[in-house]
Amino acid sequence: MSEKLHQMIDQIYDQILNNGLERYNQGDAVDKKDREGFERVKRETKHVFKLIDQWEDEVMENIHRLDIFPNQVQNTKENMELLLLHSYYIDVRRKRFMELYHSIDYVLKLIK
Repeated sequence: MSEKLHQMIDQIYDQILNNGLERYNQGDAVDKKDREGFERVKRETKHVFKLIDQWEDEVMENIHRLDIFPNQVQNTKENMELLLLHSYYIDVRRKRFMELYHSIDYVLKLIK
């Protein structure tokens, strides 16, 4: 695995999984109808969505060397985006949130 991909995975754990779980557990949801809240979420997640896209590109470039299938990469990307947004809006039950969390964690560990 490339050093770049390894660093991206560490960033994903830090910025998406750990921070997302902490936000979800705090329970301070952003109101979906609040324009100011929407702008804050948009501003705070812009670089994270970019990281997710970069991660997908890097994994797809190295997929022939990894023990993972292309559909797992696409599903994991979507799960990361969902988990990130659910951590701000807290609009899913804890069980569903944790399913997303563990699914992402599983695939990232496969890659490592």
